[in-house]
Amino acid sequence: MSILHVEGLTKSYGDKVLFENISFTLDEQQRIGLIGLNGTGKSSLLKAIAQLEQADKGEFKHANDFKVEYLAQQPELDSQLTVLEQIYYGDAPIMVTLRKYEQALINLEAQENEKNLSALMKQQQKMDELEAWEANTIAKTVLSKLGIHNFDQKVSQLSGGQKKRVAIAKALINQVDLLLLDEPTNHLDNNTIEWLEGFLGQYKGTFIVITHDRYFLNRVTNQIFELDHGRLFRYEGNYEVYLEKKAERETLEVQHEAKRQNILRCELAWLRRGAKARTTKQKARIDRVHDLKEQGFKREQRDFDFSIGSKRLGKDVIELKSISYAIDQKQLLSNFDYLLVKGQRLGIIGPNGSGKSTLLNIMADRRKINSGEVIVGETVDIGYYTQEDEEINGELKVIEYIKQVAEIVYTKDGTIITAEQMLERFLFPRSMQWTYIHRLSGGEKRRLYLLRVLMGEPNVLFLDEPTNDLDTETLSVLEDYLDQFPGVVVTVSHDRYFLDRVVDQLLVFDGHGHVSSFYGTYSDYLEKTDVEKQQVIEEKKQVSKAIEVDLKKTKKKLSYNEQKEWETIEGKIESLETELLEIEQKIAVAGSDYTVIADLLEEQKQKNEQLEAAMERWEQLSILIEEINANS
Repeated sequence: MSILHVEGLTKSYGDKVLFENISFTLDEQQRIGLIGLNGTGKSSLLKAIAQLEQADKGEFKHANDFKVEYLAQQPELDSQLTVLEQIYYGDAPIMVTLRKYEQALINLEAQENEKNLSALMKQQQKMDELEAWEANTIAKTVLSKLGIHNFDQKVSQLSGGQKKRVAIAKALINQVDLLLLDEPTNHLDNNTIEWLEGFLGQYKGTFIVITHDRYFLNRVTNQIFELDHGRLFRYEGNYEVYLEKKAERETLEVQHEAKRQNILRCELAWLRRGAKARTTKQKARIDRVHDLKEQGFKREQRDFDFSIGSKRLGKDVIELKSISYAIDQKQLLSNFDYLLVKGQRLGIIGPNGSGKSTLLNIMADRRKINSGEVIVGETVDIGYYTQEDEEINGELKVIEYIKQVAEIVYTKDGTIITAEQMLERFLFPRSMQWTYIHRLSGGEKRRLYLLRVLMGEPNVLFLDEPTNDLDTETLSVLEDYLDQFPGVVVTVSHDRYFLDRVVDQLLVFDGHGHVSSFYGTYSDYLEKTDVEKQQVIEEKKQVSKAIEVDLKKTKKKLSYNEQKEWETIEGKIESLETELLEIEQKIAVAGSDYTVIADLLEEQKQKNEQLEAAMERWEQLSILIEEINANS
């Protein structure tokens, strides 16, 4: 069943057309991955669907109560709200109820009195009426997994990463018809990404997600939308299927272009023989020639040799001796030793805030250490692609910005490659190279900044979260470049596919100041940790079995006290159940006498705890009697 039909959607910025006359239908439980080069209009398409940006033209057809939730790349939260108010934001009755219920809980925990108890009971009744308990359970699970616990903290007091998690929680908790997620995995650590992967895998609604994480894309989607030169292409299946079908599509386009060129050559030859437009038939044929000439085949040639040279790198690269570093009383590195050697491909992984970027800054001499020594080889020339937005003069043209570093670079065999050619290799066609930088999208600026770093021909390359702002095609270009890069590569990344493609060693930060080394890819590391977890589980099972065997050997019969306990425990359980019923009746009779109700609730809590303990003891004795009977 369809939930949204979009017809003839068009959007442009100035003379740049993002998408033109595109149409599509969204059905229930569709899981769509939206991909395309940075600057092609992916985020603009989501904003148009969410009615946050006005399209130039187009029509949306959906139910009157159609609800959409949009998660932006850079969420804009109200700094004056608390986490609770931001997460349960909105006027929907269920959101208002959840917000008031959680606030009532916080108030009662802070101060137990009649007023707060009354408020909580009122909100509990409202939760019952709206059947909001399931939504509350989902919300608590999401918040817990995203590491959000302090509900009454102001948004203004949160870090950038915490704000992103609050925004994700808000998006996932809302019950909507269509969920729009723009780069949700940016700035999340690997464990959180894996959890989000699982959550979306069980998501009951329809969603569209923009992400550079190709493993994530492959596992959560069942359809791919691709924006390419203003057109929208749809592929049934996940990212892996998309790659296969796109290759087939491009092969057909090449064949179509060859046929067009052949027809055009014949028609031009006919024109050159002196054809006159005296008849309707001849005029139509001339118009056909003009139409054929205007049909552009927009496919950039992306098969390049990336064997770019770099400055000579000597034997010594970088050595860290007994490095220690702490910030805000948190120890990130303690007596850390490491030797970076020629040819190394090193990945750095770990939780957010554990010190990964700090280590890069220390090696690049951008952060002063508390103690220890950093020894950098004389021939080392570091190219550093940082997480922070690099200040770029928007009044420069694309080609001018790159030529500030170098106008040419050399391949290993000495072949000259111009700045214009390198820009083409990084998906900036000649028609775009004289564009002012301020007209580029955020992703295009990051791609341009990456190329500027590489144009310096460094022999040691530091990449700090390069996948956060680069599209999948640019990442493929970067990966091809790194395959033939002769120097050292050190990258901080949470992108599992990128790590598997680029690195063969890992430094693993555990978040508590300890760093360990692992030789192998990131998938190898995950496999190893999974095996270790299973071994721990198996060991616990074996210990439990051994204890059970010992009990069976030593326990031949019930002791006198156990026998007496067994004879009376069922009566004790029945008595407690009766007392709980009586307490419930007393609460109902008490009405608005909150002093009495408070005492009864406390008594009810104690009796419930006693009943649970008695039931658990009854179960233990039952098992023991069964074992004795089996062995007798």
